[in-house]
Amino acid sequence: MHTSYYRQDDSVYAERFGLGFEQLAPGQRFVHRPGITFSQQDNVAECLDTLNAAMVHYDQCYAAQTEWKQPIMVSTLTLQRLIGMTAKTFGRRRRIVAMSSIALTRPMFGGDTLYVETDVLAVERLDASLGKAALCTRGFNQRREQVAELRYELELWHGAAGPDRMAGEPALEPRFASHAQQEDGAWLEQTGLYFEDLRAGETFVHGPRKTVMAEEATLHALRAMEWQPLNHDHDFARSLGLEGPVVPQTVGIAIAVALSTRTFGRVTVNLGWTDVEFGADLMPGDTLEARSTVEGARASGSRPDQGVVSVLTEARNQRGEMVNRYRRALMVYRRGAQPRA
Repeated sequence: MHTSYYRQDDSVYAERFGLGFEQLAPGQRFVHRPGITFSQQDNVAECLDTLNAAMVHYDQCYAAQTEWKQPIMVSTLTLQRLIGMTAKTFGRRRRIVAMSSIALTRPMFGGDTLYVETDVLAVERLDASLGKAALCTRGFNQRREQVAELRYELELWHGAAGPDRMAGEPALEPRFASHAQQEDGAWLEQTGLYFEDLRAGETFVHGPRKTVMAEEATLHALRAMEWQPLNHDHDFARSLGLEGPVVPQTVGIAIAVALSTRTFGRVTVNLGWTDVEFGADLMPGDTLEARSTVEGARASGSRPDQGVVSVLTEARNQRGEMVNRYRRALMVYRRGAQPRA
């Protein structure tokens, strides 16, 4: 069994994602989840951000005259997501050593969904801390048509090595399994705990953490029409003795909620917040870590396939200062009830 949870105390579990090198073996196949649906906005943003001048990606009139009849996704966007979507299994990667081939076998278009699988071809121990794995990662669209194949080598840390050492002993209860083995032997990644797996009194230290950059904080403020100058006007912020704009407090809540989704990934809907408190200002460059304690769980009276879970979440910065704290009520799928990905 592979797990994403490590016991820190009797009822405290730390999330850590990615298998250690010693857990990999030739012949293994990993089915990565969730998939991700591409949009034309993704396509345009990738081109503008990287100075890509190929018109077939973002000029609708031009693309309509090609054999594709519509803009096709930037190939490097597909490549980035092929690697990114493997992080739940290969998140303890130190670096990509080399890529022997990147084959794009079918184009992706706006509205297509990418799904990814990886075969372990070979493994080699390098030293007490690192190992090397040869991998073949394939991408498929929602029609199960192969769109890409990538062959490459990674260096990975052993489970007890590297800067993100596993904290405590692995929690090997079936509810904490990070992968479920299918009938064909492949390991399907699991995301989130079911209603039956969330027990009152247990605390989850969420991972990974999140560092807030000045540019993204300003962008969040502007897109939310948060025109209070403290959140985007650098000169105004400096006049108050600050190094720069303060991150909007609602963005701090958004980050804390997002950090919890590795454990609460089976949620159907967020019913709302209560008892919201704010502590230290969240500043650009701060790193947030969130932890959640399950305070209660009850069956839903109106949705037999779901239950209601109450959680207390707290986010702290790298200095240990409380940034925000709140309670939430969540609707969570029961085991076997969630739609299949």
